[in-house]
Amino acid sequence: MKNRFGGQFMQGTISEKIFSRTSGKNVSANDFVSANIDYAMAHDGTSVLALHSFREMGISKVWDPEKIILPFDHLVPAATEAAAALQKNTREFVREQGISHFYEGGEGICHQVLPEKGFALPGKLIIGADSHSCTYGAFGAFGTGVGATDMAEIFASGKLWFKVPETIKMTVDGTLKKGVYAKDLTLYLVGKTGISGATYKAVEFYGSAIADLSVAGRMTLCNMAIEMGAKSGIVPPDDKTFAFLKGRAAADYTPVYSDPDAVFCREKYYDAADIEPQVACPHEVDNVEPVLKVAGTPIDQAFIGTCTNGRLEDLATAAEILKGKTVKVRTIATPASRSVLLEAVSSGIFETLVKAGVSFITPGCGPCLGAHQGIIAEGETCLSTANRNFRGRMGKGGNVFLGSPATVAASALTGEITDPREFL
Repeated sequence: MKNRFGGQFMQGTISEKIFSRTSGKNVSANDFVSANIDYAMAHDGTSVLALHSFREMGISKVWDPEKIILPFDHLVPAATEAAAALQKNTREFVREQGISHFYEGGEGICHQVLPEKGFALPGKLIIGADSHSCTYGAFGAFGTGVGATDMAEIFASGKLWFKVPETIKMTVDGTLKKGVYAKDLTLYLVGKTGISGATYKAVEFYGSAIADLSVAGRMTLCNMAIEMGAKSGIVPPDDKTFAFLKGRAAADYTPVYSDPDAVFCREKYYDAADIEPQVACPHEVDNVEPVLKVAGTPIDQAFIGTCTNGRLEDLATAAEILKGKTVKVRTIATPASRSVLLEAVSSGIFETLVKAGVSFITPGCGPCLGAHQGIIAEGETCLSTANRNFRGRMGKGGNVFLGSPATVAASALTGEITDPREFL
């Protein structure tokens, strides 16, 4: 891997290599760099603030309209007149700047749309105005979130400063038990690490249990790296990655890997056989317990979806449990994208879930952020496949538990938190 001066980049971790390429010089962890961004993303919830800052800077043209991606996913269809006006403002900016990678409401959640459209690529530096942009690390990219003013600077210059993060190596070997899914693995790791245990670190995931995860499962894992405080979560790219990207990659890419002698600030080892179905209890994501410890807790609503678990395999898992049965509590599902919805329809998954009493809503974020389409009332409890359960997340005074699609589906049938293995 050569730098722009013809010399070799310093060897090291995946993050160090990506920042060496994008800054044009050899860098190590804790160095400060000005890096060239490969792709920048803002959704309807953050683009308006970024555009406001961009205009205040007095810049007339974005640095590269082909490298800016703007999906609408948080409040779609617009739930209020104010939201509609803000979205109108972004659409006008899109036309003014000639941004071609604009995706209207219904296309899907930003963190699903970018991989589907081939922008989440190995070795790339991808910055999103959303904290869960670390999802793109599932493809061997360095993905991270920034605030709206930082995104305005990227829109203007295509650059941003970073402190190159140290890297934690997490290895999970062995095989996940029946009824234990990528979400359970992820919650387990978050619980073990704590919400600040990986603050401003990159986390690289290794081991046979990680290799066995599907691409969707890896997206679940990397999506929640931020819940450990991490700057990014990364799975080294492999044949599964390349198969997913075949025919969809939006640009050429060069995978990068950590070297055998790369310096990690910490190394953690886990046995997949130790992991049971997990549940994160209110009001912190690292307040994680085995499902059996909280089984029997009544719920008022079940929610399957979000950028964490709204993919086809998640809906399929729920359908396997709900087929031929009827939910006992109100249950909402939202596909992560239009593509996922179409596959759910053509495969019969959609029909199975609807017959079970599940309500489908527009592909997007839905009630995850407590904006619309499934807010809970004060005193109510929701079991969700989302990535956060903070106080007030889905409605003031509500309680949110987090679990896998299987756990949520099983609990929807009983009206209380339930071990999904009872239905598998």
